[in-house]
Amino acid sequence: MAPHRAPTAAALAALMCALLAVAVAGARAQELSTSYYDGSCPHVYDTVRRVVQEARVADPRIPASLLRLHFHDCFVNGCDGSLLLDETPTMPSEMGAPANNGSARGFTVVDDIKAALESACPGVVSCADILALAAEVSVELAGGPYWRVMLGRRDGMAANLEGARNLPSPKDPLHLLKRKFADLGLDDTDFVALQGAHTIGRAQCKSFQGRLYNFSGTEQPDPTLDQEYLAALRQRCPAAASDDNDDECLNNLDPSSPDTFDNGYYATVLGNRGLLRSDQVMVSAPEEGAASTAPIVGRFAASQAEFFRSFATAMIRMGNIAPLTGSMGEVRRNCRVVNGN
Repeated sequence: MAPHRAPTAAALAALMCALLAVAVAGARAQELSTSYYDGSCPHVYDTVRRVVQEARVADPRIPASLLRLHFHDCFVNGCDGSLLLDETPTMPSEMGAPANNGSARGFTVVDDIKAALESACPGVVSCADILALAAEVSVELAGGPYWRVMLGRRDGMAANLEGARNLPSPKDPLHLLKRKFADLGLDDTDFVALQGAHTIGRAQCKSFQGRLYNFSGTEQPDPTLDQEYLAALRQRCPAAASDDNDDECLNNLDPSSPDTFDNGYYATVLGNRGLLRSDQVMVSAPEEGAASTAPIVGRFAASQAEFFRSFATAMIRMGNIAPLTGSMGEVRRNCRVVNGN
């Protein structure tokens, strides 16, 4: 047996810094409140709901798009609205990251919400809080659970392109996905529940094309894919398809109910019809740690009520990731630019 080695001073220092960062972020999250705007902008929820509902009528994909924006915002710098910032000569936008470039959408809806709120309550409601509210409203309008959104976040003043390059990817192995969630204080139940956001929305062929033709460099399809489903996906996403037309060939993440927020997604995964590799590995990659996620998938497939409860809890926890509060940051007047620019 190898001798036990005491942690080095550098390792201990790094651990202490990490624990301190978690403690500080947790303390800031405690400053959030569901009643934050009750006096300053009492109709904030109704305003967000009205704008999202109008947008949803025109574009059924909007709920999934807005939910994804909140997710991608919170996983970089915390929930600070940095994803919404446009590129400037001195600051690249997070939109340039592979997980966002060409697929993140819904920004004009956020602009419309912000314009409506600036008209009613100028300079009061942050863009970060708009993303949190729009995500909850989107889930509820699609038939999913309701939860009381914690509010009081302020907006960051810089984007973080390098951080956005490390967003969870549909091509990541399961152990890496779990680590990316755990690094932000989200456990396996949170991870599997948040993956359930894929009960609504679409994906471009490039997100999973390798699974159809050349999985892990084998020149063979992903062996975990249901064969009938594989054939159907190959019809929609030919091997020679160009990325230029990828946005025109969108594929339902949950074919059974693509615009309804329910637990059908988990049954799809159990049937080896998870569209993205990141969906299917939750049950089909024991070598990557599926022993801890597969039972959760099974529970959510069996009980929509349990899924809804866990999803609402996970969304609240995700919304608490390192918020800016008090005098930190600002409340942007335009979600795309820092005040004064």
